[in-house]
Amino acid sequence: MGAMGSVTEVVRTGGAWALALVMLAENIFPPIPSEAVLPFAGFLVSRGDLNPVVGLAAATAGSTVGALALYLLGRYGGRAVLLRHGHLFRLSERDLDQADDWFDRHGWKVVFFARMVPLARSVVSVPAGTSEMPIGRFLLLTAAGSTLWNMVLMSLGAAFGERYDEIGESIGRISTVVVVVLGVALVAAAVWWYRSRHRDPTARSE
Repeated sequence: MGAMGSVTEVVRTGGAWALALVMLAENIFPPIPSEAVLPFAGFLVSRGDLNPVVGLAAATAGSTVGALALYLLGRYGGRAVLLRHGHLFRLSERDLDQADDWFDRHGWKVVFFARMVPLARSVVSVPAGTSEMPIGRFLLLTAAGSTLWNMVLMSLGAAFGERYDEIGESIGRISTVVVVVLGVALVAAAVWWYRSRHRDPTARSE
């Protein structure tokens, strides 16, 4: 039995509580993909082995708690670390303030939609904490985005039945493309930011 087989076996035998714990771990350890776990949970729903409402609530609760752990890490450690070592990346306190201002304006969209993007759904919690997004807003957006994502994948798993594993394989291929695109976009943004700082000497006057 492979690693994912072991995870699904835990969910099968442990029910909603196990599903919540697996989804919590999925946020902190992205190699455990929700696109493989949740369709299996939907399959259990189709067999009557898992209550759909309880299963969805458990998956969302686990996702939200896992995201909260990373949010707290960013809120109580992220900015201090960046300020301490910012010289390595040519970061100043003003740069962080500008990033915070941007996140204040657009962060709600980022947090909500990132819950449906592989890898980003884990990573986004850290900058949300670093920028000190109000914790109530963060939890609401995280729970809402997670509920939508979890519901879609569990519904697909229930519809596919014993072929639930095909969902994870298909989404996994799409996820790879999404991650590559996001990686390229981040590199491009970093290059643009670095060049813009060198074109504007006042940006480094801190």
